[in-house]
Amino acid sequence: MVLVEDFSTIWQRAAERKGGDAALQHLLTPPLSTEYLAAVSDDRWLSMLTKVIFQSGFVWRVVENKWPDFERAFFDFAPEKMVLLDDSHIERLCTDSSIIRNRQKIITVPANAQMMLDLAAEHGSFAQFIATWPSENIVGLWRYLKQHGARLGGNSAAYALRRMGKDTFILSNDVVAYLVSRGVVTKAPTSIKGLNAVQQVFNGWQLQSGLPLAVLSQTLAYSIGENHL
Repeated sequence: MVLVEDFSTIWQRAAERKGGDAALQHLLTPPLSTEYLAAVSDDRWLSMLTKVIFQSGFVWRVVENKWPDFERAFFDFAPEKMVLLDDSHIERLCTDSSIIRNRQKIITVPANAQMMLDLAAEHGSFAQFIATWPSENIVGLWRYLKQHGARLGGNSAAYALRRMGKDTFILSNDVVAYLVSRGVVTKAPTSIKGLNAVQQVFNGWQLQSGLPLAVLSQTLAYSIGENHL
């Protein structure tokens, strides 16, 4: 049985935990507008997708500290250049001590660059494709990136989208714990059915509050734990 709270109750609990409405508002990070998001250059998208892939299962801080070297090694992640990486260049990258030498992650760069170029040919840019995807089916965008990209499953796509400013919720441990406790899912959702059930809950909260998915997700996490995703 699903027993999801009205979002006003969740907001009140989060505000009480964080010192009031104003203090909570200060902690929240809203998404970018469609116009701003569409104007982001595609090389910045490829850079972020790659960073999230390398941070998955690794110490995030180490990847962050090495990122200027990644930008140099991958020619600032220009997609049209990255699809030209051949085996010899990839082998050189696999021996470059200034970056993280994980071959399976390195080879995602040309693969994801090709996905982006294919979408740019159809939509004008990868950023335009992302910006105009409807938030009421954000899990559909996660699924698209997982199916057509490389190593973008799990929370990787959602983290990349959030960091770039696309409106999305994130299935952090706190958010999943709440959804399980309220009977929406029985575990961290991975199936289409489970993800759609979560989407419906967030869509309902959005109708109640008028707030973006990112703010709903952050507020929910603040209402029950320390994470703010």
